[in-house]
Amino acid sequence: MLVSSPPNLRYLTNYAGSNGLLLLTTNEAYFFTDPRYGTEASKSISCKVQVAKGPLIEAAAALIKRKRLKKIGFETGWLKHEEFAKLKEAMPLGASLVPVGRIIEQQRMIKSATEIALIRKSVLVNSEAHARTLRRVRSGVREQDIAAELEFQMRMLGAEKASFDTIVAAGDRTALPHARPSTRRLEENELLLIDMGASVEGYASDMTRMAYAGTPPRQIRELYRAVLEAQLAAIDAVRPGVLAYKVDVAARNVLKRHKLDRVFIHSTGHGLGLEIHEPPRLGKKDQTRLEPGMAITIEPGAYVEGVGGVRIEDTVLVTEDGCEVLTPTSKELVKL
Repeated sequence: MLVSSPPNLRYLTNYAGSNGLLLLTTNEAYFFTDPRYGTEASKSISCKVQVAKGPLIEAAAALIKRKRLKKIGFETGWLKHEEFAKLKEAMPLGASLVPVGRIIEQQRMIKSATEIALIRKSVLVNSEAHARTLRRVRSGVREQDIAAELEFQMRMLGAEKASFDTIVAAGDRTALPHARPSTRRLEENELLLIDMGASVEGYASDMTRMAYAGTPPRQIRELYRAVLEAQLAAIDAVRPGVLAYKVDVAARNVLKRHKLDRVFIHSTGHGLGLEIHEPPRLGKKDQTRLEPGMAITIEPGAYVEGVGGVRIEDTVLVTEDGCEVLTPTSKELVKL
């Protein structure tokens, strides 16, 4: 099997460079990279390392030919068409390429004790970066400046980077679930949404919290309470053996009672680890059965155009007897 997905390469070899390829055979593993990473890979990766001066796929194809391998699996979601064509052309006579899908991602759903420890560390870094930044946020500050401060604080606390593009939205822009930080300034009597995650040694965290510049009016307080109720109901539904879509149903039923189900326009959550979005997906149709060791997010939201949106999100670990909310940050609607 050829492994070309960067997160899967990191999972199997701990390689975090930008150019790598892994060939797994019945009893051997071969790692291919270019001269930029040759020394580092040779010292840190336990399998056989080959430094290629040309395209890695061609070096892998040459080895496949020498080994007379007859059936090669490839990751359908990651191998580029151009690379597939080169590989197919270079394959030995009678050999075949077999799509194997996301079998490594399925394995990655259950985190080891080491992975869980790194996710915990990432969560704590993320929450502390949020706390340090929020102390400096006042009306008049730009969304872009808040995002920059959040990411600066993450790095100061040991994160290698943000685990995704930080989302900061003010006022009516909070009704945009994935708003990109802009030059818009937070004004008095406006909502502020912050969705952020840190990456620590490759492992992600994810959290969304809300604040209000001033005293929130009744409409905002009621919207917030409804989303918080939905989030707590979804968390309460998380336990081993539960199908992923049932967690989504728990959140959606609460918002339906508050007549907000039509403005809940995304799934309730997703897995996370080496990627910010991993299986399972806690959406309407996902039949994955939750198991201990899965790290997921719980993040229902309601987005009212012209008014604003509210989303509350925690990183959660499925345990033997239920779940553990890893995110320590308070879920209150913070008054700035």
